[in-house]
Amino acid sequence: MSLPTHILLTYGYLLLFAWVLIEQLGAPFPAIPALLAAGALSAEGQLNLVEALLFGLAACLVADSAWFFVGRRYGNYVLNLLCRLSMEPTLCVRRTQLQFSQRRQVTLLISKFVPGLAILSPPVAAQAGMSYGEFAILDTAGSLLWLLAFLVGGRLFGDALKRDPSLLDWVGRFSGALLVLGIVLFFVMRLVRRRMLLRQMVESRLEPEDLFTQMQNGEDFCIVDLRHPVEQLTDPFVLPGAHRIAPDEVIHRHVEIPRDRDVVLYCTCPNEETAARAAMQLQKLGVERVRPLRGGYQAWKKLGYPMEAIPPVQAPVQVPAQAIVRIDQIGPISQIR
Repeated sequence: MSLPTHILLTYGYLLLFAWVLIEQLGAPFPAIPALLAAGALSAEGQLNLVEALLFGLAACLVADSAWFFVGRRYGNYVLNLLCRLSMEPTLCVRRTQLQFSQRRQVTLLISKFVPGLAILSPPVAAQAGMSYGEFAILDTAGSLLWLLAFLVGGRLFGDALKRDPSLLDWVGRFSGALLVLGIVLFFVMRLVRRRMLLRQMVESRLEPEDLFTQMQNGEDFCIVDLRHPVEQLTDPFVLPGAHRIAPDEVIHRHVEIPRDRDVVLYCTCPNEETAARAAMQLQKLGVERVRPLRGGYQAWKKLGYPMEAIPPVQAPVQVPAQAIVRIDQIGPISQIR
């Protein structure tokens, strides 16, 4: 017997409700295998398709309503939190907001089928000023489409099993492994998408010549030096007006970086990977207009563009212990010759 089928037979509709609810709240536990298994069991009369649909719909509405009201109350704070969970942080939020501004009804109808869009749609809908009544109607329709797609798919598979019971032996033998493989592939795809996003961030690099031209034109932007303090000691110069923030301090010091202008990051690593990673972290924290500098510090220095010296750190003066003399050990001034 397949793993999802066995679990559903043991715990019933409440498990289906909990599984869908957890996924819709944002946890990386895909509910599609459970929906397919519920549909297959309905063909055997072991589960009722309508009841499975209602329990799944209730889970979707509870999760989506919770995100809707949280998004309405906390706004951008919630979106920033969801950005940290998303693989395409700012791009995904910006795309969702753009879709809502153009066709909000269609977005809610298809959001369940688009990775990352399902959890972002409710808070974005609340932030866009949609009434809860309109949201509930559209979200119910979209959830029904999503649930029916996989429940009916499982039901068709269950009907095929009734016609050819030997399929059940094959499924029972391999479905557990397939489920584990599916979860592993899910996380692998997340890593692959992250690498692709990192590559896109690297490809969006700003040319040093363009940055220098912007400086000459007096444009307002923020420059961040991501070099390690040890690197700055051996080469104590920075680009004009640059803020010095170590890569491991980006998350803690992101409040120092403005949100209302372009942000340029530079480092000395090959392919600006450190700058690209820092750009991804900043995007998750709400800093959208951020780009790495192509070639980093070395390219700027090689082109002979202006730089500023880092102020020297004044080390505390160490006074030898034998040079410290107590006042009461000094005789009267008249005795000092």
